[in-house]
Amino acid sequence: MRSDRIFNWILRGLALTVLLGFVLLVWFLWNEALPALRSAGLGFIWSTGWDPVSGDFGALPFLWGTLVSSILALMLSAPISIGAALFLTDIAPKSIRTPIAFLIEMLAAIPSVVYGIWGIFVLAPFVREHVHPLLNGWLGFTPFFEGPPFGLGMLTAAMVLAVMITPTITAVCREVFRSVPDLLREAATGIGATRWETIRLAVIRPSISGIFAAMILGLGRALGETMAVTMVIGNRPEISLSLFKPAATMASVIANEYAEAQGDSHLSALAAIGLVLLVVSSLVNFGARWIIERTESKTHV
Repeated sequence: MRSDRIFNWILRGLALTVLLGFVLLVWFLWNEALPALRSAGLGFIWSTGWDPVSGDFGALPFLWGTLVSSILALMLSAPISIGAALFLTDIAPKSIRTPIAFLIEMLAAIPSVVYGIWGIFVLAPFVREHVHPLLNGWLGFTPFFEGPPFGLGMLTAAMVLAVMITPTITAVCREVFRSVPDLLREAATGIGATRWETIRLAVIRPSISGIFAAMILGLGRALGETMAVTMVIGNRPEISLSLFKPAATMASVIANEYAEAQGDSHLSALAAIGLVLLVVSSLVNFGARWIIERTESKTHV
């Protein structure tokens, strides 16, 4: 029918609009970043210098800060998020499941600048006065926990990011666990499995690909987070193994310097940073999709 064809073409147009938006975004970043990339070449990615006055630009400190803070945030958030989702689906009484789930999801509605303010006035002093003395006293001999107690730094940024991505991972994991048929739980219980064995065999094992997808969604959120990280990471373009020292991310340097960029070369370098961030995020998502497909194929086999 004519109406079906019209509806079909409308949907195709909407889908192509999304693809067109992505292509235009890539083209804009590439066009703006081209002068910096022509000047430095691939060395732009591996260079550690960042001095707008002398025209020395390198993305490596910001790439390091982005990856380390995001991965550390995922390591902190994933166990809590998965545990909370399991509690809501398999352990908590039905009367409190909805209120707790609502409170967790409310964390996602809090603006990132509010998280930044909380990080500055609450979390940073807590890290400086309590977390730093504890970790530095016990593990200060390692390069990961050495240095003076700044308060603002990589660890503080990772903790803020962990709080921010927890609702996303929890919500997705909760839906994944709810989609597991009750027949699997009943079968595990019927053969004498304990509560933990039932959860491990009948809930977690069939949900591995979904759990991984939830973690990648959280990681994607952490990679691109701007304001909260900018306010608590310290914004120092340096590479350090210590989690207590200030650092910077690709999103934070763009937020800090784009409005006051000193000349076209500085603007081009910031656009190149944005292009690198887009490439990293895309690679993470494509890699995750490939791993999920392989995991699902092995599970079905």
